[in-house]
Parts: sequence; C-alpha cells; structure tokens
Amino acid sequence: MKTIEIYDPAMCCSTGVCGPVVDPELIRMSAVVHNLKKQEVNVSRYNLTSEPDAFVSNAAVRQLLTDEGPEVLPIIFVDGKVAKKQGYPTNEELEQWTGIAASELIAKPRIRLEIKTKSQ
Repeated sequence: MKTIEIYDPAMCCSTGVCGPVVDPELIRMSAVVHNLKKQEVNVSRYNLTSEPDAFVSNAAVRQLLTDEGPEVLPIIFVDGKVAKKQGYPTNEELEQWTGIAASELIAKPRIRLEIKTKSQ
C-alpha cells in the first residue's frame, strides 16, 4: 500500500477550503485526498498552523524548512521520500505514484441527500 504525506503551509483549517476566497488548487487536493483514501492509499495531511509538531518531528521536513524557509511548502512524501516540494502534485504525478487513473482521482464525491417535509 502506498503512503503519501502532505505537509501543507499554514492555513486556517485542515484543508484550507474555508473562508471567503478559496484556492481552487486546495479544492482539487481535498477531492484527491478523499479519492485516494477511498482507493485505500494511506494519506496523511499536516497543516503547519494546527499540527506544528508533525513538522518538527520529521527530520527531512525540519531540514527543508531550515534550509529553504516556509516557501518550500507544501512538501509531498511518497513512501517516506520527498517526491515534490513547493507545490501540490498534478493529477498525472499522483497517477504515476499510485497507479490510480487521474480521472478517478478527481471524481467528485456523490452525496445523496434525503429531505423530509412535515407532511411525510
């Protein structure tokens, strides 16, 4: 099973998909992470604001931050090795790393809502 770790820059919430202006790249990554987990890929995502200990406890992340500063974020690890830094992976990169088709990675989750009225 593949393991992917994402070390995000400081954001207001765990996914960055909040607030009045949302970065479309963060929306894409949120959907991709959801779909990777559905495909049983072990994905962990760490936010510098809410989980600074994860950044300190990972020696490679700590060293990259020391050497290159916070501009190095996001940092993406695949199976314990740095696969990308200073940007989120493309769908094609994720497909290469996981073997999961890019079209499956960006599929929007289907949510079924049931609304009951008082007369029901």
